[in-house]
Amino acid sequence: MNRVLLLLTEPMTSPLAWHGVELAKALINQNETVDVFFYQDAASIANGLNWRPSDEVNLTTKWQRLPIERRVCVSTALARGITDQDNATRHDLSSDNIAEGFNLVGLGELADLMLQATRVIHL
Repeated sequence: MNRVLLLLTEPMTSPLAWHGVELAKALINQNETVDVFFYQDAASIANGLNWRPSDEVNLTTKWQRLPIERRVCVSTALARGITDQDNATRHDLSSDNIAEGFNLVGLGELADLMLQATRVIHL
């Protein structure tokens, strides 16, 4: 069975970020095992305060609807003002703002995912 790792680095304003969620959905529909890692500017997709008017699609919400684990690099998330409760406490931040269903992890997790993948797609 194929295991595909989507390594996302583009911000949510990039067409590639939008392509990533559609690619993930297509792969899941083909019964592929899909892992996703949000790195660099793609960490902004995990911001729970991302807002869009009701007549626009919210990329964060699209990712939340997929039945996959959403891993986000903790360092790049923190550098972009995104944190979970554990890191907010550790770094004396006033609150957390990570979107539901996204998890902050270290780069060791990315290395493990790369070792397990049969294909890595960088977007």
